[in-house]
Amino acid sequence: MLPCKNRAPFGARFFGVPPAAGMSAFHAELARAISLALGEPFAAREADALHGGDISEAFRFGDGARSVFVKTQPAARLAMFEAEAAGLAELAAAQAVRVPQVVCHGTAAGRAYLVLEYLPLQAHGDAAELGRRLAQQHRVTADRFGWRRDNWIGATPQPNPWQADWLAFWRDARLGFQLRLAAQNGYGGALQRDGEGLLGRLDAFFDGYAPAPSLLHGDLWGGNHGYLADGSPAIFDPATYFGDRECDLAMSELFGGFAPAFHAAYREAWPLDPGYPARRTLYNLYHVLNHANLFGGGYAAQAARMAAQLLAEIR
Repeated sequence: MLPCKNRAPFGARFFGVPPAAGMSAFHAELARAISLALGEPFAAREADALHGGDISEAFRFGDGARSVFVKTQPAARLAMFEAEAAGLAELAAAQAVRVPQVVCHGTAAGRAYLVLEYLPLQAHGDAAELGRRLAQQHRVTADRFGWRRDNWIGATPQPNPWQADWLAFWRDARLGFQLRLAAQNGYGGALQRDGEGLLGRLDAFFDGYAPAPSLLHGDLWGGNHGYLADGSPAIFDPATYFGDRECDLAMSELFGGFAPAFHAAYREAWPLDPGYPARRTLYNLYHVLNHANLFGGGYAAQAARMAAQLLAEIR
């Protein structure tokens, strides 16, 4: 279904199916929006809370015959869902890895919502097929790095200005951006010193390597993939942009959760450059800095160790 924003009174009258007992005003407005997007009544009868996300509240919304997946945030964060919907559409157009189809997004009763196809996912499946399909997705390229709009990595803004130079993009829109946020959050000292040193030496990690602008998921940790009952893979919760394909692969190794068959199949479909191991740490530094900025804890110290390690490798 095409994304839509529903605030239309006519649609509410045309699909005026009374909500089930116990449904809130938000649920009733949401059901009308879904009805408009589907082009037929969606008489919601159940809303079952789902767990696992750090940023949004989520639930399965059903009418007894079918279900959709709903994410909600305060209304002021609607732009986050608009960007996510656009990212899912970009990934779907690649016709590589399955993503949930967007039903609609908008606001209702003071809440922003994103409604997606409900995919009953499980933890295990054909990991090798995921590797092959991700390689296929990465072969979708653009003429520059970045994306047509900014989005978010978790709850952190992620700028995506179009840039012909990958090193400049990574320096300014990724690593430098997170370092500036870290400074604002009080993380200074060796982290900022070594971080600044890295920003001036990025070229040392790219000797003889010139990445293409590949279509990336952008936030490919283990919790953002799963498998359907037939074993086929799916990915979701993207932070989409065009960048070095190694960025997705690096994050897939940061927190684990991907079977060895995934990595082996990807490398068979598209072998990696010998310099990947050093760049893996460089690319994952972005995500560890983001975790420091979002959650604090020991992530800032981990980021400082990573920055020091990277500098030591090129001295």
